[in-house]
Amino acid sequence: MSSILTNNSAMVALQTMKGINMNLNKTQSDISTGKEVATAKDNAAVWAISKVMESDVEGFKGISDSLSVGSATLTVARQASESVTKLLTEMKGKIVAAQAENVDRDKIQTDVVALRSQIESVVGAAQFNGLNLVNGSETSVNVLASLDRSAAGVASSNINVTAQNLSTSAGAALTAGGGTLTGAVAGAVVTGTPVTVDGFAFQGGAGALAKNDPAAAPGTLTALVAGDEVELNIGTVAGRYVVQEGDTADSLVSGLKNSLTANGLSDSDFTLTLAAGALSVANNTNEGAAISVSATRGTGGLAGLNTIDVATDPASALQDIEAMLQTSIDAAASFGSSQKRIDIQSDFVGQLTDALKTGIGAMVDTDMEEASARLQALQVQQQLSTQALSIANQQPQGLLSLFR
Repeated sequence: MSSILTNNSAMVALQTMKGINMNLNKTQSDISTGKEVATAKDNAAVWAISKVMESDVEGFKGISDSLSVGSATLTVARQASESVTKLLTEMKGKIVAAQAENVDRDKIQTDVVALRSQIESVVGAAQFNGLNLVNGSETSVNVLASLDRSAAGVASSNINVTAQNLSTSAGAALTAGGGTLTGAVAGAVVTGTPVTVDGFAFQGGAGALAKNDPAAAPGTLTALVAGDEVELNIGTVAGRYVVQEGDTADSLVSGLKNSLTANGLSDSDFTLTLAAGALSVANNTNEGAAISVSATRGTGGLAGLNTIDVATDPASALQDIEAMLQTSIDAAASFGSSQKRIDIQSDFVGQLTDALKTGIGAMVDTDMEEASARLQALQVQQQLSTQALSIANQQPQGLLSLFR
């Protein structure tokens, strides 16, 4: 049956043309953007996966920067340790020379003192962006190393680098100033009874820490100095902070709080509040937890340099320098091992980033060869569909011959 109201052939041709034009527009978009999955409507699942992976790639860029800074910091520390080792080796040569009877040991001692001063200068200057890993101001440092994604979520991981103390600070017995506890009941933090850690005292006054004086008699330093370590224990968690020159009570208790939190103290079980140089600890559980605070005097690994005197005791000087030389060698070796690990991790992060980018591209990028072939085929189909629609539109014209 033929009808002038319903042209089935034209409708089929029109629908075919619409489908071809839609595919043609999609192909042209793929070519112009370079992405087969550019938006969520193209393929929601693939688009979602690619966006998660792209966020990880961006995170690994930050990790790569962190590893670069960590490697640079360790380069400074390692080179300082190696320089100290070289200076100690030179000092050992002079001490060995002082073992002879017919030498001027006073002159040799002058050279030894000069080399000691140079070692102190090297150790003091070995900092990168304010972080010194060889002067005893740090116990360890974490370098952001990876971004680990699992079914449970995403978490960061670190490479822990142990600092080395190559300072010549010997210190003396610490008799006071290491902090006291107020509000404690039998050494425990009980529910409803906050305990306050306070009473820190600094040699020379707050914000003006004195350096350790190797000539000071035992017990004459009655307050904290740079290099001292304060430890606060709450339950089974320990927080540690190494006092630095220029510290105040605020910076000290803030460091203790950060250390406790980093070491796993539960925020829900214990509430830590900082106020006016004091740290208040509130127990939110139903069980008491032991609490204690203590301070120990830091001693540099090269503290023995201050007592070396080849003029009076060359034999003891030779024994002491040998031990300190081993200390500096061990420090350089430790930094070298840590730096090697960081450099390996940095290479891995770079390769992993490239692999992620390749995976993202495989999911969302346009296959240009396939798109080119598809474009030409669709252009031919478009021309043919146009011809088919034109023929279908002419069919009703044949009905006019029936009415002549």
